[in-house]
Amino acid sequence: MGAEKVIAAEKGNEKIAIEIKSFVRPSAVSEFHAAVGQYMNYRKALGKSEPDRLLYLAVPKETFNSFFTLPFISECIADYNLKLIIYDPVKEAVTAWKK
Repeated sequence: MGAEKVIAAEKGNEKIAIEIKSFVRPSAVSEFHAAVGQYMNYRKALGKSEPDRLLYLAVPKETFNSFFTLPFISECIADYNLKLIIYDPVKEAVTAWKK
């Protein structure tokens, strides 16, 4: 799950795409900027090719807890309407979904 990639899947009746990010580089801010930019581009492209597919950004649990909960980052997530999946890279398991 730590690989940087986009996958398509289904969650119940929902068709989803997941952009998986590992956030292993030294600057979480730079990683966030890159991830949000890619997310916005992927969401725009999906809107044209598969409008019924929802896009999620998958981030490691530790990164979510230490960085994504900061007030400014939380505001960005809300303003940009980012849908998140939080995963545990050690257990290779999803720990939470945030719409």
